[in-house]
Amino acid sequence: MKRFAFTMIELVFVIVILGILAAIAIPKFAATRDDAQITKGRADVAAIRSAIVSERQGRLLQGNSTYIAALDQGVAANTAGVVIFDDNDNNLANGSLLQYGIMTADSNGHWMKASNTTYTYKIMGANNTFTYDSANGTFLCTSGTHCSALVN
Repeated sequence: MKRFAFTMIELVFVIVILGILAAIAIPKFAATRDDAQITKGRADVAAIRSAIVSERQGRLLQGNSTYIAALDQGVAANTAGVVIFDDNDNNLANGSLLQYGIMTADSNGHWMKASNTTYTYKIMGANNTFTYDSANGTFLCTSGTHCSALVN
C-alpha cells in the first residue's frame, strides 16, 4: 500500500520540534539586534572622534590651534528627522564634520541632540549621554548604562 500523505502524529511532532527551535532562536535574534546597535554606536563615536582630530589637524596647518566650537550648527535640540554631526553653516575648514551626517530619531540605535554640546545615543530604551568639550576636543560618554560598551 502506497502512502501519499503524512499522518496527524507526524505533523504534530514536526510542529512541536519547530516550536522548540523557535523558542531557542528568537531570544538569540533579540540579543543580536542589541549587539548591532552597540556596534553601530561604537562606529559612530569612532567616526566623530576621528573627524574632530582631522578637523583640528587641518586647523593646525592653517595656524589655528583651536578645536571646532560645535559638532554641528543650526540644529535644534530634541528634534527628530534632522542631520547632526555635519556643519550646516560651513564654519569648518572642509565644510562638514562627517562626510554624511547622522539622522536623528528618538528610538533605539539612534542619536538625538540634547544641547549645543550634548548628544544622546539610545540603546535598549536607555539614553547614553555624550558631551563635546571644545576646549580640548574630547567627545566623552558622561552618563548612561552602556557607556563602557560604546567607548571601549
